[in-house]
Order: sequence, then structure tokens, then C-alpha cells
Amino acid sequence: MIIKICPGLALAAALAAFSVYVTELLPYHLIGASVLSLIIGMFINPFISKHDCFNTGINFTSKKVLKFSIILMGLSLSFSQVVEVGRISLVVMIFTLLTAFLGGYLVGKLLKLDWKLAGLLSAGTGICGGSAIAAVGPVIEADDSAMAYAISATFVFDILMVILFPIMGNYFNMTDLGFGLWTGTAINDTSSVVAAGYSFSDVAGNYSVIVKLTRTLAIVPVVLVFSVIHAKIAKKESNDNSKVSIIKIFPWFILLFIAMVAIKSTGIIPDPITVSISNFSRFLMVMALGAIGLKTSFNKLIQAGFAPLLHGFTISMAVVVVSFVIQVFLGQV
Repeated sequence: MIIKICPGLALAAALAAFSVYVTELLPYHLIGASVLSLIIGMFINPFISKHDCFNTGINFTSKKVLKFSIILMGLSLSFSQVVEVGRISLVVMIFTLLTAFLGGYLVGKLLKLDWKLAGLLSAGTGICGGSAIAAVGPVIEADDSAMAYAISATFVFDILMVILFPIMGNYFNMTDLGFGLWTGTAINDTSSVVAAGYSFSDVAGNYSVIVKLTRTLAIVPVVLVFSVIHAKIAKKESNDNSKVSIIKIFPWFILLFIAMVAIKSTGIIPDPITVSISNFSRFLMVMALGAIGLKTSFNKLIQAGFAPLLHGFTISMAVVVVSFVIQVFLGQV
């Protein structure tokens, strides 16, 4: 088994290392290593799919390594961040999350999208881009192509926001904290939040990262809700009238994620160690998303059509507007 895993695992690791290296050479954080790894993986897919020796390792990386990376990601978060961002920031986050998921559901119905793809797009927009999509995907048994489409779509919108947000922030004469809050609640990927926040000011950049990391904690309830929804839909489709067993459907890797957050919150692990583990977690995530790319062809994305892209654009714009309007209403801008 281990021998069968090695070729695909090594390929995913090499792809991740290359993606990290390339993104570090870029002058601006316009694209994260995870997204780059996913895109390169899709380009390589036609060549890799001809060789069965990679399949076992690629599947292992896209499933097992993915969950392990999410568990370790908990060590980059802390419950104390919730207190640090303040009440107003939490209010804005709640409204943007409601907008992403309720709006995403309605737009998905209107466009007649598959509920799994619509849910992935909402998770990516509402929480933290690729990491949220990667956490929700296995729970609802989403296709790799759906996950790849959702991650690619959120990346496109992030690029636009990185360019436009600093311009709009200056146009509206926003404060550093106001812009940091807007960036942290409306832009998806962490690298994009960093790029937009620090291009405005160091204060805005620091605050936007704290808000973004706090927003990431929403992964826990969202994954639990999606696991219940998936179980109920599966039972309905199979004409099974029995009640959903929470114990059977509970995504246990999320419990370990919470445990990691709790450990980080106690402060018992020295910061240098948690930083090293967090960096390792990010590398594993890059590997996992690269593996998903290696399993996905561009033809499948093209077959999905324009509707998912329109869905993602609509809810992304809605989140941007709602975040700004709520801040104006609360006098935070």
C-alpha cells in the first residue's frame, strides 16, 4: 500500500514545492500557492491520467492529507482572536456569512445549480476561499471537479478585489480599521487579504489578517451543518425515512481541528513550534489542492458552464456590499 502511495504523493509534494517557490518570487500576493498548485495540476492532468501508478497516491493526498492539513490548521487560530476583533467586527461577520449562505442558496435555486457546487461557492465566499471549500467538500462528497471550479471561481474574484479594494478604500476615505475590517470580511483567500490590506496601510493589513483568521473559525459550524444537510438529502433520495444519526455523520476531523484551536488558545505550545506546524499545514493544503487539480480536467470545468461563475460573482458582490453597508450603519468606516 505504501509503495503504491509514493509516486502520487511525491508528485503532489513536488507540485506543492514548486507552487510555493513561484508564489514567493511574485512581488505581490496576487495568487496563493494552493490556487496555483490546483491550476498547474489541472494543466498536468491530461498527461498524468495516462499513468495509473499515480492514482493511489493522488487519491490519498486529495482525501487523507487534505483532512490532516485542516486539523493542523487549527494551530494557526485562537479563540482569543474572537475577543480581539471586537463586537462590531463580529456583527459584520455574521451579516456577511448570512449573505453568503442564504444568498448563495437563493441564487443557486434561481440558476438551477447543483446544491453541492452552490454550497462550495458559498463556503468559499463566506469563510476563507480554498480552505473552506476543502473542508466542506469531503463532508458532502463533492466531486473533485466541483471543488476545483469553486476554488478557481473564488480566486478570480479575489484577484479583482485585490486590485479594486485599495482604490475604493481611498475613494471612500476609509479609516485603517474600517478598511481592514472590510478586507477581512469580504475577500476570501488569506494571501489576497494580505495583499489588499497591506497595500492600504500596515495597520489595515494587520487588522484584516486578524479578522480573516477569526472568520476562519466559522468552518466548524458550517461543516457540521453541511454534514447534516448532506445526510438528509441522501436519505430522501434513497427513500429512507429513518432519522439522521449525528454520530454516524459527524465529521470527526473537525473535532480534532477544534482541539488544535483549543491547544493554541492555552498558549502551552511555544509560538515557534506552532508557527512551524502552521507552515507545514499550509504546505499539506497546497499538496492536497494540487492533487485535486491532478484529478480534474479543464473539460469538466467547461462542461459546468457559466452559471456557477455567475453564482460566485453575485454572492461575492453581495458580501462586499453588505460588509460595507453594515460598517457604515455602525459608524465603523
